[in-house]
Amino acid sequence: MPALTAPGPPVRHPLRTRSFRLLLTGRTFSLLGDAVIPAALALAVLKATGSTSALALVLACAMVPKLLLLPLGGVVGDRFDARTVALATDLVRCATQLVVGVQLLGGTPSIAVIAAVEVVGGAAGAFAAPTASPLVKGTVPAEALQRANAAMGVAHSATRVGGPALAGTLILTVGPGWAFVLDAASFAVSAALLTAVRVERVKIPHRSVLADLREGWQEVRNRDWYWTSLIGHSAWNGAAAVLMTLGPAIALDRLGGELAWAVFLQVGAIGLLLGSLAADRIRPRRPILAANLGLATYALPLLLLAAGAPAPLVIGAYGLAQTGLGFLTPVWETAVQRAVPAHALARVTSYDWLLSFAAMPLGYALAPLAASAWGPGVPLVVAAVAVAACCLGTALVPGVRGFRAE
Repeated sequence: MPALTAPGPPVRHPLRTRSFRLLLTGRTFSLLGDAVIPAALALAVLKATGSTSALALVLACAMVPKLLLLPLGGVVGDRFDARTVALATDLVRCATQLVVGVQLLGGTPSIAVIAAVEVVGGAAGAFAAPTASPLVKGTVPAEALQRANAAMGVAHSATRVGGPALAGTLILTVGPGWAFVLDAASFAVSAALLTAVRVERVKIPHRSVLADLREGWQEVRNRDWYWTSLIGHSAWNGAAAVLMTLGPAIALDRLGGELAWAVFLQVGAIGLLLGSLAADRIRPRRPILAANLGLATYALPLLLLAAGAPAPLVIGAYGLAQTGLGFLTPVWETAVQRAVPAHALARVTSYDWLLSFAAMPLGYALAPLAASAWGPGVPLVVAAVAVAACCLGTALVPGVRGFRAE
C-alpha cells in the first residue's frame, strides 16, 4: 500500500473562494438534472416505439458525435476562455433538453427529432467535458486543488445517489417529459452562475488546429504515467460496460430479482460518495499508483458474478470497487492539473475522455455476443482479467511509481 504523506499545515478550503463556490453550485445543479435523464429517456423512447433498437439509436446519436469531437473540444477549451466555452455548451444543452421535454409533453414524440437533438447535445458535451479541469484549476489556489476536486467528486456522487429516486418520482407523478424540463432548467442555472465565475486563463499561440492537436498528444506521450494509466482507465470503462450489460439479467436470474439489482446500484453510488469523501482527507505520497491500485478492485464484482457468488458478497464487492473509483477521480484530476501545463490542460484531458468513452461501446457490443456464445461467465472473467492486469500493471511503470505528491 503506498505510504501517505504526513499531515501538513491546514489548507484554505476551496469553498471559501467565491468563484469555485459558484462553479460547484452550478455543476451540482446540472449533475442532478443529468442524473434523472437515463431512466426518463429509456422509458420515453421504449414507450413511444416499443423498440430497444430505437433506444440504441438514440443513445448512439449522443455518443458518436461526442467521441468524434472530443479532441477538437480540447483544442477549443485551451484556445478560448474555458468559462465562455462551458457557458455556451450549457445554453446549447439547455435548449436540447427543453426540445426533448416539449416533444414528450406533447404526447406524440418524434424519434427522428429526439435523435437529431441528441446529436447536438452529444456534440455540445464534447466541448463541455474538457473545460471541467481548467475551470477547477483556474478558480482555486494550487494547494487546494485536491480538496476542490474532492468536492466536485462528492457533488457527482451525491447526485448519483439521489438522482434515480428523483427520476422515479418525476416519471411516476408528472411523466418523463418533465425530467427533461428539469435538466434544461439545471443547465440554465449553471450557465447563469458561470457568468459570475472568474477564471485565470493562460493564452496559447495562434496555430492551426492540427498543430494544437499534435501538441496536446505530445503532452500525453511525454508522460508515461499518464498514457499507461489511460490504458487502465479504458479497460475499466470497457469492463463497466460488460457489467452493466450482463449484470441486470444475472441479478434477475440468480441474485434475487429487480430489488437485488436496485440495491447493487445504490450501494455502488454510496461507495462512490465514500471514495470522494476519502479523497478530501487522504494524501497518498504516490497518488497515481494508489489511485490505479484502487481502480483494480473492479475485478472483484466481475469475478464474483462469474462465479455465482451470493448477492451480499457481490453487492459488497461492487460497493468497494466504486469506492476505489470515487477515490481515484479527485486524486487523478489533481495530479493532472498540477503536472500538465495550464495552456494544454483541456487538450490533454480530452484524450482521457476519448479513450475512456471509446472502450464503452466496445464492451456494450461484445458482451452480449460473447455471453450468447459461451455464457456470461466468460466475458465477465475476461473483463476482470483485463481491468486487473491493466491497472495493476501500471505499478511496473517507472513514471507511475516515481510520481510524488507535491
